[in-house]
Amino acid sequence: MHTIILGAGISGLAAGYTLARKGNNVIILEKDSDYGGLCGNFIIEGFRFDRFVHFSFTKDEKVNKIFVDSSPEVYCHKPNPFNLYNGLWIKHPAQNNLFPLPKEEKEKIIADFRSRPKVDSLVVDNYEQWLRLQYGDYFAEHFPMIYTRKYWMTEASDLETRWVGKRLYQPSLDEVVRGSETADTPITYYSKEMHYPAKGGYKKYLTSLVVGQDIRYNEEVIEISVQHKSLRTVSGTKYVYKRLISSLPLPMIVGMLTNVPKEVLFAAKKLRCTSGYQISVGLIGKDIPPYLWWYIYDEDILPARVYSPSLKSPDNAPEGCSSLQLEIYCEQGKYTNEELISQSVGKLIKLNVIKQEDILFIDVRYEKYANVIFDQNIYTMRKIVRDYLWSIGIETIGRFGEWDYLWSDQSLLSGLRIK
Repeated sequence: MHTIILGAGISGLAAGYTLARKGNNVIILEKDSDYGGLCGNFIIEGFRFDRFVHFSFTKDEKVNKIFVDSSPEVYCHKPNPFNLYNGLWIKHPAQNNLFPLPKEEKEKIIADFRSRPKVDSLVVDNYEQWLRLQYGDYFAEHFPMIYTRKYWMTEASDLETRWVGKRLYQPSLDEVVRGSETADTPITYYSKEMHYPAKGGYKKYLTSLVVGQDIRYNEEVIEISVQHKSLRTVSGTKYVYKRLISSLPLPMIVGMLTNVPKEVLFAAKKLRCTSGYQISVGLIGKDIPPYLWWYIYDEDILPARVYSPSLKSPDNAPEGCSSLQLEIYCEQGKYTNEELISQSVGKLIKLNVIKQEDILFIDVRYEKYANVIFDQNIYTMRKIVRDYLWSIGIETIGRFGEWDYLWSDQSLLSGLRIK
């Protein structure tokens, strides 16, 4: 009998790669017609788009070896993210790069920053409190709290704080003041250097993992029988397994099982994640912002983040062309495609960020699972579900199998750790 892995995304491929090298008979079942998952890509009229923005900034030697073996030629980028706020371009992170703001607004932010209470004297219960304590009320309310609603699909008060780590820069008062007086500030982004394959998109990094793997495409699993150690796919094919490893979202796996305890069903329903649309735009010419990616804080502009595949690598667009991809996080069907486009691409045209006459096409795609939402229930509910799955012989890996805020290299390591 075989070990069966569900999902040919980065963690599923890594698990198959590890087990196959140890002599195991492994089958990977993938619902799509190609491998990669959220690290995959698609091509429209010669333009390549990743499924959400990806770069490699890993320090792990195992991950780097796999990536180099897969794509020896890479582009090395120094991060240059910016923020779009009320028509102004502000260097990222905004908290210590306030220079473009009006004088009155800078004064409010600095005054709030000076008057913050001492953090060690207070108990922080949620992300909103953390933001106010770190940056003061005005900045918190006009920047990260707005962005939270756009990116995390919830209020900052609904989130806990352990996920934050080094993701948000916490400047000193001197840094905030200096950044309000001059645009000549050091880069304080958490990564100093990022890599991206010269050809083939981010998915190119996975090619060495795929070699020799038995991947069955268009095989979406709909039912798992733990008692019989078998599963059934949409095509009607039945597979019997010796060992089952899943990189699929935890609620999805629970939904494939029968006789699940009520407390596990309840916990699975409490696990929340973001979903959203990718608005991909092909452009004639190269008249786009020079930033690899940028964040949008205005609430009347739907995208939370925009990035340029053509700046990541010229291979992602035909010669003489450029591209953008806009990320809008919301439930499917909340907006029509026309509304999504008018409140995203249309807004950028009005701001003269891009020109209507340069647009070759606009493509709209939906992703049901994007990022795990770290609300107050996540750790308890996640443990209930994962412990139950483990108890019935289902191992879980990857971003949605571990139900964690994992970058792509961390997801790869999650698969490599399989024994």
